[in-house]
Amino acid sequence: MSTLTARGAEALKKTADEIRKPIPAVTVTEVAGDITTPAGREAALKACPDPDILINNAGGPPPGDFRNWTRDDWIKAIDANMLTPIELIKATVDGMMARKFGRIVNITSAAVNRRSRYWACPTARAPAFTGFVAGIARKTVINNVTINGLLPGPFDTDRLRGTGKAEAEKRGMSLEQVMAERAKLNPAGRFGDPEEFGQACAFLCGAKAGFITGQNILLDGGAFPGTL
Repeated sequence: MSTLTARGAEALKKTADEIRKPIPAVTVTEVAGDITTPAGREAALKACPDPDILINNAGGPPPGDFRNWTRDDWIKAIDANMLTPIELIKATVDGMMARKFGRIVNITSAAVNRRSRYWACPTARAPAFTGFVAGIARKTVINNVTINGLLPGPFDTDRLRGTGKAEAEKRGMSLEQVMAERAKLNPAGRFGDPEEFGQACAFLCGAKAGFITGQNILLDGGAFPGTL
């Protein structure tokens, strides 16, 4: 049984149907709503009050120069990508520990270990949230509840194409040209496949991943030049 929530009901149904198709016996509950709001979280938790697996993945803020961000912009971004997952962890982790099994995966950003003037909010917010999770992950693992992070780099998604489109218009190029140019800059020579990301997430959620906790796994094709 799985519960999915998202703001767009149409995209939500499409994703749910993709899960049902190969596994007809699975029960997929769709909850259309905004998880960054109290009402959205209440609806999701009402549909699935005792999850064994929690995947936090609210959409990130748009790129931009921090000089153009207002206080409301910052609060909205931090509420969505830091306070919301904290609230969801708080609402579910005790039940997981009582049942002696739980997997929490926070999908954050490669900005955890790099800095960018174009991605001001993730650069500031992601390390703070990562630090918070690192502390509690060491306390929950004794009850077989792990908390880890996945840090995506450039994956072939609508979000990446959206930023590519803006750049293409600015430079007078086609989207395909910009995307090809960007892909070549990555050591892998390509963007990540969303399926690759899903496989990594599935592994962290599995029963055999109980000895991995408080970790942040970077999936960026080798773009980050460090070793840790």
